Amino acid sequence: METSVGASPGRRWRALTRGVHVLGAPEERLELLRAWQHALPDGAAFSHLTAAWVHGWWLPPLPRGLPVFAAVQRDHQVRRPGVRCSRHTEPLESATIAGLRVTTPRETLLTCASDLDVLDLVVLADGALECGVPPTALDISGVRRRRGLPALRQALALAHPRSESAWESVLRLLHHAAEVPVEPQHEIRDDRGEFVARADLWIVGTRTLQEYDGGVHRRPDQHRADLTRDRALARAGWRRNGYTAREVTRRPATVIADADEALGRAWDPMRLDSWERMLAASLFSPRAEWSAVGRLVR
Repeated sequence: METSVGASPGRRWRALTRGVHVLGAPEERLELLRAWQHALPDGAAFSHLTAAWVHGWWLPPLPRGLPVFAAVQRDHQVRRPGVRCSRHTEPLESATIAGLRVTTPRETLLTCASDLDVLDLVVLADGALECGVPPTALDISGVRRRRGLPALRQALALAHPRSESAWESVLRLLHHAAEVPVEPQHEIRDDRGEFVARADLWIVGTRTLQEYDGGVHRRPDQHRADLTRDRALARAGWRRNGYTAREVTRRPATVIADADEALGRAWDPMRLDSWERMLAASLFSPRAEWSAVGRLVR
């Protein structure tokens, strides 16, 4: 894809936005963002979910029609269809990745917190940590008066560097909300000390494992490996429970009922109240709040 700045070079070129024209279809999203970068003022940087994507973090399920997110200094005012800019009084914290100016991890989370809630922010923070961002780079202790700051503080307190997927993070938060003590990426060894498996979540004090089973686990080669692993866990005296995204979001009671059985405690549906509120405020909800989606696409 070629990019031209200024007047249209000819009929074959299409306008990406005012003053920026492209020729051909972008082979990848990075190309499209490089074209958008020409429409931004000096010193601007991609931010919010756009920056999170460029950083390579896990993302919550995103609604269609999202704009490109960017951050600019307060003396700039950008009004273009397809791009949403936040204006900042302080100098922007930015870096360059693949030729794109993007906000730093800390600033990216802060801008995301203006529209997202705790569950989505935990997934973003876990994804940042999994990408190698040091926890100190996410420190917001000195930040004051930013929208969504309480939710982000809560999310950072719940983030965990050992999570290995977005849905594993969601499953962990379900257990946390239901007051089930879990340890992520627990290593299982048999009576001889031989390695057996590493599990998504171990219910602390039990011999029960709770894991997320995504679509990859249905591939024939992975399915065979999973069955071999399950037999090894059973021989070592462990019980493994696997769950899909549908069970986590639509039937969480089945997940927590299994955890209660492992802990030897009575089922209490009230323990799901906190989870239901957290899920409903997130983009992972089967009925994602239209208010949240509206804020993102406006």
